Amino acid sequence: MTAPSYLLIRDPLGRESATRLVAGQRLTLGRAPTNHVVIHDEQASRLHAEIVPSPAGWAIRDLASRNGTFLGEDQLEVERLLAPGDMFSIGRLEFVFCHGDPPSTLRGSGQLRDTSSATAVAPEPLAAKITHRRTHSRLLDAAGEKRELVPHVGRAMADLCRLAFALGKAADAHTVARLSLDAAVQGVGAAHGAVFLPAGIAGGQPAAAARLEPVATTPADWPDASGLLGGVIAEVLRTDEAVLACDARHAVDATSLSAPIRAGGRPVGAVHVEMPASGRDATPDDLEFVMAVGDAVGVAIENLSAREILSSRLVSTADENERLKRRLAEESRMVGASPVLEAIKGQIARVAATKATVLVRGESGAGKELVARAIHEASDRRNGPFVCMNCAALSETLLESELFGHEKGAFTGATERKAGKFETAHKGTLMLDEIGEMSPAIQAKFLRVLEGHPFERVGGSHRVQVDVRVVAATNRDLEQAVVAGEFRRDLYFRLKVVEILVPPLRKRPEDIEPLARHYLRRFAAEAGRRVRDFTPAALHALATYHWPGNIRELRNVVERAVVLSGGDLIDIHDLALSQLSSAGETGRKTGDRPAPFTPLTLDELERRHVQATLEAVGGNKTKAATMLGIERSTLDRKLARWAKT
Repeated sequence: MTAPSYLLIRDPLGRESATRLVAGQRLTLGRAPTNHVVIHDEQASRLHAEIVPSPAGWAIRDLASRNGTFLGEDQLEVERLLAPGDMFSIGRLEFVFCHGDPPSTLRGSGQLRDTSSATAVAPEPLAAKITHRRTHSRLLDAAGEKRELVPHVGRAMADLCRLAFALGKAADAHTVARLSLDAAVQGVGAAHGAVFLPAGIAGGQPAAAARLEPVATTPADWPDASGLLGGVIAEVLRTDEAVLACDARHAVDATSLSAPIRAGGRPVGAVHVEMPASGRDATPDDLEFVMAVGDAVGVAIENLSAREILSSRLVSTADENERLKRRLAEESRMVGASPVLEAIKGQIARVAATKATVLVRGESGAGKELVARAIHEASDRRNGPFVCMNCAALSETLLESELFGHEKGAFTGATERKAGKFETAHKGTLMLDEIGEMSPAIQAKFLRVLEGHPFERVGGSHRVQVDVRVVAATNRDLEQAVVAGEFRRDLYFRLKVVEILVPPLRKRPEDIEPLARHYLRRFAAEAGRRVRDFTPAALHALATYHWPGNIRELRNVVERAVVLSGGDLIDIHDLALSQLSSAGETGRKTGDRPAPFTPLTLDELERRHVQATLEAVGGNKTKAATMLGIERSTLDRKLARWAKT
């Protein structure tokens, strides 16, 4: 008989406790509450190590823990026999293996825990008066020297509770089957058994005995496991009932217990155990226990199936996010090879690594937002939000609310607190398009935020501090707005730290063809059309067109051509090119050449202008004189003089 032994447990503060080792029973150590010795230390794994009985005495075994178990200075790799005085450590706690009973001095000390299954606790500051101590619930007590004090039903509940904790951590059906079989065999004192599940188990699908296979058996090479499928297992699946039967295969009558494994309300497998031929017969209470094990397995199988479905959905969601990121990157890609575009890319690369405010200038549709997004993606804020806002689209009151947010009740319709664009873009980039349309009042508040000062939401008093990089964009002449008093001079200089000028598309004709082909491939793929290229005439028309709407117009023209084209090539008649004039060319149609200059005297220029004005007002001299800003008599004299020449 094994001599009485115990573990002496020491924490970093020198406090000690003890736990007995019960003959014939293993003792587990770890962070999970189902262990016999619970270690409150993050360095300990949930199921870290165990002390097991062996013919030669007690042995320690590491259970594939994350940080290892150390016997002396050596990390435990294989099972090792313990000798009196051997010390091993788990995390910050030390354990000493001792023979005999725990010293009585330990039991009376308030620093120590006496127990038949004590809990080792890492030191924590005590913030309350302790009136009672318990190492663990009696319902979860392992079989041991006090087992006779626990009712049979209580022991069964404790075994099932421990099984439920173990099944909750199981990662596959084979582990579920092994854990449940061990619980069933040990719970009823069976000699051997098997758990049958269909191959490729999917929860909720009924099973026939012919499709089942033994997933786990005890012993592992039990030869009679497969032979059960045609008899008692088939009966269990047919009736969906647990059965207790006499086994006629043995010379001495023996009993077996079989219970269905249900998933989705239907039997999908079975648990089967057989009592020793020369041992006690199984009882209805034993059948209840095996049936409960089968139900626990069914729940575990359903959970595994749900986990697999969730995992597949998460993978699908991750793939979808990756596709969206690739699409966004494709849409944000700067296409072209003109020297102007290469220079802009160089500016972006240099400014992205800094925190400088950037002012992007250019005509509408030239790609200012694309430049801002490229700056964001090339910076260390790429993982933060990119927020874009058009300042010309909102009134002054709404613009202030959108930029800085508002508190509940700040104005009519403010039913709840709202975070503004500055808060939304925290740790990211905020692009403000049409910055020149800001009112002077908002310009002042905006300037303070740019200078690093906190701001208050509309109707609030709480100060909000944000970390945002601002990229401003405009197609307006800010210098002229400053001179006219419409734009703050100090804000102008604060924004113009780094200026990037995006020229219109007509100023970089080398980029027209690459952009057109880029949009053709993209829209052909989206629309499922087999349009592959442009005809030479169409490319010539694109290259010579003035593009008053810049890249935005080119994009729309190509998308329309792809959608309406009847062949695999886009021809010139598929292109809907407008007759609008481009910026700076008001009054002249696209494609018109300016009239050649004809030198004129001032007198001749005046005569032609006066005659054109008279024609415009239908010959009414009074109206013409008013429009020309001269007296009627002066007009008469000029007309009389010109009539003589």
